[in-house]
Amino acid sequence: MQISFLLNGETVTADCAPTETLLDFLRLRRGLTGTKEGCNEGDCGACTVMVTDADGVRALNACLLFMGQLPGTAVRTIEGISDAAGTLHPVQEAMVVHHGSQCGFCTPGVVVSLAVAQAEGRRNHDEVLAGNLCRCTGYAPIIRAAEAAADAPVPVWMTADAHHLPADRGEAPASSDALAALLLERPEATIVAGATDVGLWVTKQLRDLPVPVFLNRCADLRGVTRQGAMLRIGAATPIEDLRKAVADSHPAWAAMLSRYASLQIRNAATLGGNIANGSPIGDNPPVLIALGAELHLRRGDARRAIPIESFFIAYGRQDRAPGEFVEAVTLPATAPALRVYTLSKRFDQDISAVLGAFNLTVEDGKVQSARIAFGGMAGTPQRATAVESALVGRDWTLASVLAALPAFAQDFTPLSDMRASAGYRLRAAQNLLVRYFHDLAGVAVQVREVSA
Repeated sequence: MQISFLLNGETVTADCAPTETLLDFLRLRRGLTGTKEGCNEGDCGACTVMVTDADGVRALNACLLFMGQLPGTAVRTIEGISDAAGTLHPVQEAMVVHHGSQCGFCTPGVVVSLAVAQAEGRRNHDEVLAGNLCRCTGYAPIIRAAEAAADAPVPVWMTADAHHLPADRGEAPASSDALAALLLERPEATIVAGATDVGLWVTKQLRDLPVPVFLNRCADLRGVTRQGAMLRIGAATPIEDLRKAVADSHPAWAAMLSRYASLQIRNAATLGGNIANGSPIGDNPPVLIALGAELHLRRGDARRAIPIESFFIAYGRQDRAPGEFVEAVTLPATAPALRVYTLSKRFDQDISAVLGAFNLTVEDGKVQSARIAFGGMAGTPQRATAVESALVGRDWTLASVLAALPAFAQDFTPLSDMRASAGYRLRAAQNLLVRYFHDLAGVAVQVREVSA
């Protein structure tokens, strides 16, 4: 396919395989080797680039960005963070002054991430840099550089791209209607939204994707809208957009999403992708199950809505017909008792060993209803129905909670793997229910709130 986009302020037109990564294109075909190849799976941030489109500016991992996702966008690599005359960006100047680079391998990605943050006015530098691994410099001088550059004016060359975006002449469907028609003709196609999972099929498993279908032009599949007492979330809504949209209505969910991979991944990954890949450790499905969400599926002109928990049949199997795709999710606009707890070996940039989502209704001291779901405890995201039954109708007391703990063994027979043993998972899940009780009582339970 022929692709046209802006690269460091200049129009580039190239014939590319749709699943060629931007990282390979930059390094091998353009000689822009400042964008580094590190992990090649979106963890280290050495390949971070700045991408501008109609929705704004984002930091993304070039190793997981397919060329088929780029038509109509503007890309800036580390070589384009300074201007054509060599004038340094404020972040670059601050990195020099504050000694923010040592070996230098991670530095290009760090600079790009901070330049995007500076353009967006972000001050949460720890979160911004969670996806940029630096092993030798240490983050203190990098954070000092970020703080020093935060109030500097955004250079004019960094804002010019938004006014010169090329026309989007991509071959991807331009709407969900076009997507539905295409998938009826080619039900074997691979849907590519953010490519944070599918990208690894190409870069790590070396698989061919003979019929990739990119969703980047389907604007009607993105966004969060209020519909009465419900929220409707488009399947192609990026995780970072979702996090911002639910920060006030579902703060516990938003807090979990702030730990979801890294900012670069959240800028690309979508809610629909996190559901449709059916991972037993996907972080969003347990939350959606606890919220009683409905999943909206489409095949051609036929649409159906199902409770999201019924979508996950078994490990690697979902209730989705050939040519059918996830269109949206609907869920209650508010859920004051929703809490979400993630257990992982690192706070940032890690995969959950166990994730628990709890949503109880307590009236007059008794549990009236309960929805509890877990990831990492079975071959699919799964609801804890036995635990719920042990709680509903009982007094909401610590004694009732402790009495319900044996029911976890009826709901789950977890496996042992590199992240956690089966015994740990079962005990941890039980402890999360106790944590939930104390959380609703107003006790500080977050790891960053608790001190010895």
